[in-house]
Amino acid sequence: MTFAIGSDHAGFALKAELITYLTNQDIEVIDLGPHHDHRVDYPDYAHLVASTVINKRAQKGIVICGSGNGINMAINKHKGIRSALCWSPQIAQLAKAHNNANVLALPARFISIDQAKDILKAFLDAEFESGRHLMRVQKIDPS
Repeated sequence: MTFAIGSDHAGFALKAELITYLTNQDIEVIDLGPHHDHRVDYPDYAHLVASTVINKRAQKGIVICGSGNGINMAINKHKGIRSALCWSPQIAQLAKAHNNANVLALPARFISIDQAKDILKAFLDAEFESGRHLMRVQKIDPS
């Protein structure tokens, strides 16, 4: 499995921690930046992560900004992306199980590193339940 990951300046430190967490589990990570903690615009990184997932260079994505809201809004503008803003493991598990989320959005200023790791673990461990949820997920990107 390969994850694409991107953030803004507020999510830079958390991004670095999660890259280490994932690589320690033998999960490949494509770090799309930023590669510094200077002010940047979150949509730029949301679009990079989205295109990497859509083009199948990565199976999943992680996006991080201060509140998680802005970067989540930007990435969800892309057809084929189902990003979920998660602040607890339970939300992450349901996002994957019920909504087949392929991107995890995190609020760096509102969760600790340990909480972020727990949320990511729940996202990694969850599986899409399909069944009654499939029709709903298909309606997210109408053809």
